This record gives sequence, C-alpha cells and structure tokens, in this order.
Amino acid sequence: MTERIFGIRLFLVLTILILSIRLFSIQIIDKTYKKAAEGNFIKKIIDYPYRGLIYDRYGELLVYNEPVFDIEILPREAKLEDSVDIKALFDITQEDFDKRYQKARRFSKNLSSIFYEKLSNERFAKIQDRLIDFEGFSVQSRITRGYTVNALSNALGYVGQVTSQQIGMDTSGYYKSGDNIGVTGIENTYEEYLRGLRGVRFNKVDVRGVYMGAYENGSFDTLSIPGLDIRLTVDAELQLYAEKLMKDKIGSVVAIDPTTGEILALVSSPTYDPVLLTGREYSKNYLDIQSDTTKPLFNRPLQAMYPPGSMFKTIQALIALQDHKIEAKEIIKVDGSLIGDHAPPGPYDVERAITKSSNNYFFKVFRRVIQQGIDANPYIDTRIGFENWRIHVLQFGFGQNLGVDLPNEKSGFVPSLEFYDKIYGKDRWKFSNIYSLSIGQGELNVTPMQMANLGAILANRGFFYAPHIVKKVGDINNSELERHFVGVDSAHFQSVLDGMQALVSVPGSRGYIPGLIFCGKTSTVQNSQGIDHSGFMGFAPRENPKIAIAVYVENSGWGARAALSTASLLIEKYITGTVKKVWLEEYVLKGDFEDAKPN
Repeated sequence: MTERIFGIRLFLVLTILILSIRLFSIQIIDKTYKKAAEGNFIKKIIDYPYRGLIYDRYGELLVYNEPVFDIEILPREAKLEDSVDIKALFDITQEDFDKRYQKARRFSKNLSSIFYEKLSNERFAKIQDRLIDFEGFSVQSRITRGYTVNALSNALGYVGQVTSQQIGMDTSGYYKSGDNIGVTGIENTYEEYLRGLRGVRFNKVDVRGVYMGAYENGSFDTLSIPGLDIRLTVDAELQLYAEKLMKDKIGSVVAIDPTTGEILALVSSPTYDPVLLTGREYSKNYLDIQSDTTKPLFNRPLQAMYPPGSMFKTIQALIALQDHKIEAKEIIKVDGSLIGDHAPPGPYDVERAITKSSNNYFFKVFRRVIQQGIDANPYIDTRIGFENWRIHVLQFGFGQNLGVDLPNEKSGFVPSLEFYDKIYGKDRWKFSNIYSLSIGQGELNVTPMQMANLGAILANRGFFYAPHIVKKVGDINNSELERHFVGVDSAHFQSVLDGMQALVSVPGSRGYIPGLIFCGKTSTVQNSQGIDHSGFMGFAPRENPKIAIAVYVENSGWGARAALSTASLLIEKYITGTVKKVWLEEYVLKGDFEDAKPN
C-alpha cells in the first residue's frame, strides 16, 4: 500500500514538473503564444509607399502625391452609443452611419475595415484630437494623386481602388482589398514601376487604441519603398497650348518628334479635370464624367477611328511610285467625270495632284495599282493588285497597333480580301467596287495617332520609330530606338513633299508661317452623321524636321479650316517659341469654322 501511494505521489510530482517546464517554455522561452496573447493589443499598420512622380520632358512636375486619411472601425469594440457624436464629427446621417456600420460588421466583427475614407489633410487635422474618444475607431493614412496642371488627363489616367476581380487575377499576390491601382493611361501601363512596395508597422496600443510604442522595438516592421519617378516625352507648354486651342471642340491633337517617336503633345477633347477622380467625390464624379454624352473618358488620339480622307493620297502616290505605276513628273489629264471633285479639270503630276487634292487624278492612279493586267480575268487581276496594295499600306503602320505605351490603342481598319469576299462573294468584286479607297474613304479607318505617325514617316522619308510617351523610368531610358521601314525608296518622297509644301506655303493663308518651310496635307473627312470632320497631317521644318502632327476637329467641315489652322499655330509655337498670327489664334479659339471658305 505504501509503495502504491509513493508511486502515485511520484507520478503527480513528475506531472507537475513536466507541466511547469512546459509553461516556463511557453511563457518565457517561446514567444509564439505571447504574440498570440498580445494580438488584441498589437495594431498592424500598412505603410503605403509614395507613388512615383510624373514629370514632363524638361523636368516640370505634373503629378505628385497628397496624403489622405481613412477612418477604420473595429465593430466588436465600437460603441453604438457614440453614434450621435460620430455623426456630427463626420457630418453624416443616421442612415449613413447604419449603412457604414453594418457593412463593416458584414466584413468582419473582429477585423478593421474602412468606415470613412479619404479625409483630406486639412479635414483630418480638425478632427484627429477627438477620434481618441471613440473606441474601435482608428486612422490609416494613404496617398492620393495631385496635379500641377489641368491637362493631359486621358494620357495620365487615374488611380482607383483595386477591385476583387483584379485581386483574383493578380498572380503576384501583391494587391489586397483597399489598395490603389492605376486604372487607365500611364498610371495603368506603368503601374508596376509607379506603385512601389508597401511596408508594415506593428504598434502596441492600449484598450483605447492609444499608441504605446513599437512592438518588439520594430523588429517585425518593414519599410515601404517609393515607386519610380517617370519622365514623359510630353512638352507641357505645347500640351497646354494645344488643349487651349481645342477647348469646346471635339477631336484630337497628336504631335510626335519624328527623330525619336517621342510624343510631344496628346490631346483628347473634350477632357476632364484629373482632380475630379481623386478624393472622396471620386465615385460621384466618375459617374458624372462617364454619363457625359461628349465622352471625356474616350481617348480619341488612340481610340477614335475615321476615314483618312485626302491625307491618304500621299500614301497612294508613294505606292504607285514605288511600284512604277506612275512617274513623278508624268502628266495625267483628268476631266472631273470619274468621281466627285473640288479640284479643277486639267493636267496633273504628283506635286500638283497633292497640292490641289485632285480626286480624279488619284482615282486613275489607284486603278493602275489595282488593275495591273497580270490576269485576263478582271476579278482575279483585282485580287492580285489589291493584295499587293494592302501589304504596302500595312507597312505604313495602318490596320495594326503601333505599340504606343498606353492602354486601349485601336488598330484602325484596312479591308482584306476576305472582307470583300464576305460582302460580294469570292471573285465577284473588282476595282469598281472599291474605288472610294483611292481618296481615303470607303472602308478604311485610321486613328489620329496613326496619321501623326504618317507625318513622321514623310518627315523621315520612309521610316518611323514606334510612338511612345514615357522617356525615362527612374534613371533608365524607356526604350531603344528601332527604325521601321515602310518599303518605299526615299527618292520617291520628293514630289509628294513638294506638293505638301506648296499646299501650306501660300502667303497670307491659314497654314503659312513666315520664315518656316514645312509640309502638310488636309482632309475633309466624310461624316455620315452630320457635318464633315476637319483633318490635317504634316511636319516641320521640311529639312531636319522636329515635329510631326495630326489634328482632327469633328463637325468642322473643310480640312483647311479648323485642323490646318490649329496645326499651324502649334507648329509655330513649338518651332519658334511664340505665336505671331494672333488673328488665326482668335479664329481657332472662336471655333466658328462654317463661315470660312476653304484654302
């Protein structure tokens, strides 16, 4: 019996000893359980990084960061009896309070979520001392965008909260609910570089949420890393002037440095104030802008598509010259009977046909390109000539994306054999079905960006660099320059450029710039929905060119009115640094183009 009692006692002693050692290990040596026990008094704070800044080509700041503050709620600690004071503090109704509180409870009773978002720095300064009186409420700071100029909105884009769908598609696992992400424009394309890396801080707080110091002296904290700054290719002064000229108009301006492909100005009109898509009124403002029938969010330089019109005649001439279907000085007589025309009947060579924009001349030229006499069957012969012509057109960058470093670039449209086969049936269409292509009409569609790129091709006499809007990311140049050749000998450009120069060189005309030799081509772009659109494409100076430009002004009629006038002012501004044609500037700003006769 004694031995039995001794055994039981020994067992109890050993058990107590083992438990004591385990408790000592848990409480003193192993901090895992200590951390878990302290979890209710440790606050995890996300340190959102400063988003990269955005500058123009000369280092002028365009986009910066501003602090905003989110008020978070922990439902299990919040006291509903404080609701009266909280409503007064945030100037919200009882209904609004209830919605915010219930939304937080549905998210989690034991985890914090946003109760009131995007308080400005000034507003937060007025209420921060009172927040300490409300249990379950805390502050989370973050960054929003600020702008030095009201310009370039469609290109810059905007930042918004990441959606659940975007989080689900994020294979890197970077984004979490409440994070910001670039939605459109440069903010979207360069999101990976602009966003930086967020950090985390763990703070000790008491039951009232009062800061009690860094947890474990900050050994578990990580620093946020700012995003990389971006330098654009855009000339802010030229951009602002272009937006001024396009105010209250619908259309676009694209200006490119033909020697690099750098975008100097990118205007989509009408536009919107980028500040509207920051701060607390983001959702309301977005809906207002989105519902605007003039479509301010529609990035016209990249997404709008029009028939190129007479500007396309430059390409028709180059293709015919390259394929030896015409000679530059060859005289072709037209009587105006083949197609509607504003040019007079008479003899034309390439130069005069470009200057006068003779539809009948280019009808005949295009017919030579398409009907080459390779096959006796006119339908098969047309197929052969058309496919050869289409290959040429694609080399000029039409019918495909140019690779601009902005989202949602449209490719335009160049019809194919298959396209016409679906309409007419295979071997059942010929030149007489497609002759409207000769003057840049019919099924052709191009973007303003592609037309500005055509200006660069003409300036370079046969090649282009992919247009791009970012010059540097951090200290690294954005891209290497690669020439894209269009397959036309440089010698063939002479007569085309002579015609373009003559078009804009008439003293006293809207295109004329004293002391500057440049080249351009207008278009009156047919519009089945109303008044025709005004278009212009060109470059300057003719020798050692510095700027290629395309302008579209919708519902403004003749190309020699709105588009040429606008382009002429922008060219003068960029090349000379000033504008002396005040009368022309007043004409463009007034925007009444219907009372003027074409040049």
